[in-house]
Amino acid sequence: MITAAMVRQQAAACGFALAGIAPVGPYADHSAYLDWVQRGLAGRMGYLTDHRAAKRADVRTLLPEARSVLVVGQLYNPPAPYSTAFTDAERGWISRYAWGPDYHDTLRAGLERLVAGLAIHEPFSYKICVDTAPVLERSLARWAGLGWIGKNTCLINQLQGSWFFLGEVIWSLDLPADAPPPDRCGTCTRCIDACPTAALAPRNGRFELDARLCIAYLNIELKGPVPEELREPMGRQLFGCDICQDVCPWNRRAAALPAFDAEIDPPLERLAALTREQFSALFAGTPVERTRYQGFLRNVCIAMGNAGLPRFRAALERLAASGDTVVEEHARWALARL
Repeated sequence: MITAAMVRQQAAACGFALAGIAPVGPYADHSAYLDWVQRGLAGRMGYLTDHRAAKRADVRTLLPEARSVLVVGQLYNPPAPYSTAFTDAERGWISRYAWGPDYHDTLRAGLERLVAGLAIHEPFSYKICVDTAPVLERSLARWAGLGWIGKNTCLINQLQGSWFFLGEVIWSLDLPADAPPPDRCGTCTRCIDACPTAALAPRNGRFELDARLCIAYLNIELKGPVPEELREPMGRQLFGCDICQDVCPWNRRAAALPAFDAEIDPPLERLAALTREQFSALFAGTPVERTRYQGFLRNVCIAMGNAGLPRFRAALERLAASGDTVVEEHARWALARL
């Protein structure tokens, strides 16, 4: 019969740095989640606020015969400087998690290998979840003992920090759940103090993220124009934002993986000249595809405006006459800042 020890051994063999067992629910965190949604803090992310919001209360809405949940963490921390040490005004910054191939694919492949390795011992039904399924991933990870949810709302592991992708296997295996670790953020507020848009704030004894202010929401999830008052705080972040993790003291000891074969801080002038086809070819198979061409050029315009370099004028003038109303608006904003 499959045991929790066998599961952890198989998880390690499949490349997962963290693994634990969570209960199926219902979860007390769900009421806080619904309150967060009802106050509009999810912004325009409809997949968080539609009919799927109710399903997050209990994983048995996805697999009725579920008896426990395996939660794994896959490290993605390359040995490269953090964005807080990034000073080159001619370049933009791409979030750490997007330097390699799309994590949805790699994480799911690893979980499929894990399940196949266990299935030879005992038959069971299961459902693999990687980010897109309606589950409370961080809550599950906390209940599985992988870490606590920090003031930056990221899952933090005491030994290895927060640079992890999370994945789950909801299954019919009845395995004992692990225990949540204690919260070890203490009185530290470095992530809150460092956030350029003040997206992190305490409420009712816990900390929460206002997605509408989060730079990663603005340059990935938000389609169309970025509110003008938030463009300057975005700096030169082209895709995502790592600032609240970069300043976290628990990430000082985070283990590092071999470097990804990716350009983490590409020159803004080169990016501004990309055609739609070149954009697709350059970022094929990476998370950056999610911004789509229009959104990416919009972000490049904002980064150029915040860099304030006169040499960007010609590139911005071309974008201001591109024929795309969203890109043109942000290019004109950037030109005004030059």
